[in-house]
Amino acid sequence: MAMKTKVVDLNNKAAGEITLNDEVFGVVVRKDVLARVVGWQLAKRRAGTHKTKGISDISGTTKKPWKQKGLGRARAGSLRAAQFRGGATVFGPQPRSHAFKLPKKVRKLGLKSALSRKCAEGKLIVLDKATLKDAKTKALIEHLEKLGLTSALFIDGPEVDAGFARALANIPNVDLLPSPGANVYDILRRDTLVLTREAVTRLEARLT
Repeated sequence: MAMKTKVVDLNNKAAGEITLNDEVFGVVVRKDVLARVVGWQLAKRRAGTHKTKGISDISGTTKKPWKQKGLGRARAGSLRAAQFRGGATVFGPQPRSHAFKLPKKVRKLGLKSALSRKCAEGKLIVLDKATLKDAKTKALIEHLEKLGLTSALFIDGPEVDAGFARALANIPNVDLLPSPGANVYDILRRDTLVLTREAVTRLEARLT
């Protein structure tokens, strides 16, 4: 199955049509899968550098503060223990990786669901080419206004145009990725998804 959609240029003028594969852009949107994939992506991004000090990390005396018996008070072996001011933290966080494994089939279905969701919501634009003759931010902002874009993710082919990327770098809420970098989190965090013809071809080849 396939569906046709119009292709536009940066001036929002018609530039032909393209056929979208239903296996990629027309699947049933699985919100549970989207949530799993986004959680997996964000977990991988966590630095995991959180750390509290254990008793061996606290500087101070190692002398037993008072004798074990005969004083009528609780026994203590170190002033660096958790019950004393400035002491250690028991079972506190330690540096670690928060990443976990997610099956490739789930990740693939998540990307299909994200693409299908944008398509179903009418927030998918297919662009002829993501290139600029005059690679200036001001010129690109004018094109974005013509396209009605304020929050968008552009996805191009295997490599992005250097001039286009440079012009886009200073525009807030607008991102650019090559097709190998297409991912669920970045697609969902922007309002509109803009794919070039080549991006559509590459994504369909990757997901079918």
